[in-house]
Amino acid sequence: MSNTETTALREIAHVFFAEADDAAGMMLCIDKPLKDQEVSRVVDPAAIPEEDRISRSSLRVREGMRASFGSYFNAFPAGYWQWWTSVTEVTLRVSTSGSGRIIVHSSRARSLGTTKTNTSGRSGKPAFSSVVMSKQVSGEGQTTEFTLPLKNFGDGGWYWFDLVASADEPIVLNEALWLAADNGRHGTVTLGMTTFNRPADAVQNVLRVAGAAELDDCVREMLVVDQGNKQVEDDPRYAEASTAMKGRLRVIKQGNMGGSGGYARGMYETVKGSNGTTSDYFMTLDDDIEIEPESIFRACVFADYLTHPAIVGSHMFDINRRSSLLAYAEVVDEYRFNWGPIPGLGDIDFSDEGLRSIAELHRRWDADYNGWWMCLIPRTIIEEIGLPLPVFIKWDDSEYSLRARAQGYPTISLPGSATWHASWIDKDDATDWQAYFHERNRLIAALLHSPYAVGGRMVRESVNVLTKHALSMQYYAATLVAQAIDDVFAGPDRLHGMLESKAAEMRAMKDDFVDGPVITDLSQRPAIRAERAVPRITKAKQPNPRTLIPWAATVAIRQVFKKPTELSRSYPERAVARGDAAWYYLPKLDSALVSNSTGNGVSLYQRDPQQARKFLGKDLVLHAQLAKAWPRLARTYRQALPRITSMEEWGKTFAKYPEQD
Repeated sequence: MSNTETTALREIAHVFFAEADDAAGMMLCIDKPLKDQEVSRVVDPAAIPEEDRISRSSLRVREGMRASFGSYFNAFPAGYWQWWTSVTEVTLRVSTSGSGRIIVHSSRARSLGTTKTNTSGRSGKPAFSSVVMSKQVSGEGQTTEFTLPLKNFGDGGWYWFDLVASADEPIVLNEALWLAADNGRHGTVTLGMTTFNRPADAVQNVLRVAGAAELDDCVREMLVVDQGNKQVEDDPRYAEASTAMKGRLRVIKQGNMGGSGGYARGMYETVKGSNGTTSDYFMTLDDDIEIEPESIFRACVFADYLTHPAIVGSHMFDINRRSSLLAYAEVVDEYRFNWGPIPGLGDIDFSDEGLRSIAELHRRWDADYNGWWMCLIPRTIIEEIGLPLPVFIKWDDSEYSLRARAQGYPTISLPGSATWHASWIDKDDATDWQAYFHERNRLIAALLHSPYAVGGRMVRESVNVLTKHALSMQYYAATLVAQAIDDVFAGPDRLHGMLESKAAEMRAMKDDFVDGPVITDLSQRPAIRAERAVPRITKAKQPNPRTLIPWAATVAIRQVFKKPTELSRSYPERAVARGDAAWYYLPKLDSALVSNSTGNGVSLYQRDPQQARKFLGKDLVLHAQLAKAWPRLARTYRQALPRITSMEEWGKTFAKYPEQD
């Protein structure tokens, strides 16, 4: 501890608490008891009495109880701050009333070896931690400060504190702050929210921003790029939100150009500036998220202290499983050219294990990209590398970070900064109209950034995608994938021109296929009937590398040459849950009723030998052409990249596509 009264300190994080009835959210603010702790003496975040959650910043710890703030939101990610910023020490300031002890802990990155002991792919080991300081406190409104060095956290680690109440008296945490020496740099941010027909969600998020006093100094402007025909300005609470933002809210209406077009507009306006000023940062925000204002504050302050400009991304929690983190850090496998979490760092549910119990989270992980549900980008980076690819949705965020990395600008997924958003588990984007954008934009990103000849394994990956759809009776999705490859051949100069129309074209095609429409009135679903012995999912086994080729040959022959049963033309042979609709099971059926991911509808799949024959043949031809043309296409796309992502080119597109009718 040291006296810091003469030192100019700046708040860099605030300890806060979810509402008392939000047990899942509280698990991110107060850590679960450790396995070796006496549970009866440790505060359980899932069972906080309403009267003990005094306010967003204040919590009562009852006599004899211990609360640990070594949690996702309230611990301090020392490893990230030491590695990326100029900060050499932080101050923990704790205000209490009552009698008890403040105990400060630190953790370090530890070697985890190669042993995996649980199904998550993680080691199952707890963090390697120790007590670094401790102070007995008593009295009303007591303020205690701890000065904590950042010097041994190069590979990771956290600081946090526990609050232990005396045996005969409770202790109240009035407030706790993390602070650092003020470096004089107080950047401002333009928040850019892209929305399509979600006016209530968008307005609710504006109100969250407006109600956060900690954002008053850093948020210069909030841009809502409205691309729908259900206008944000028509929402009953819009006037309230606009007033609450005190002149900092601006709505821009334009045609539906997807996430890439909406965020490109936000970046464009940020670079241009307004009222003679510009923001230092631009932050992407989805319209259907639940904003945590403290996360915006932390990302902006972290960016102010960076030694070099970087993209600062925030994590995503599942809005339907509020304690479940999508990924701690995500990367692009450059050989397969696919994105996803680093192994062992995906689907982390803090209701199962707290931060202190997961050793992997105490290491610093370097991400390749961060999703644009919430991501801060310095204006200087935008000015240097340009705006997003004009690709509507999918891969625009990861491609942008790969482009930035090539110019020396990393992406940092910052622990302790996060939002809530619907999980991909709750979407059917691999088989609906979005399958087109998944395929096309993945190929374009690989053409732009793959370091391997012919894209490494990318062509083979594309073969697998189309083949699986064709064999699984997903002819609508197969058509979308084939169209995506054709459009890649058309070259980069067509991307801006198809930006507003392509999604509608892809959606319109679904009615041309039996498997395209979704039956939402489940009383109208056809009965399950079969005239043969139909395999069950429990009997299906995924082929291994040794058996894959003979399995595929057998299945392809069946799909192309064996006539489906007559009854399967009118009735599905099986009802298949979405989780069971595997590419190695569906080909065994002649028809199926497949649930969608949200559970509110089903689609009818029917095996069609003519369609299977068409797509398997097209599969071979398209990918042979793609492999041959890869070097030429890669050169073409790379040469066009600066032009198609420029302010000038995007400006023409914005002028071409005004607001929706």
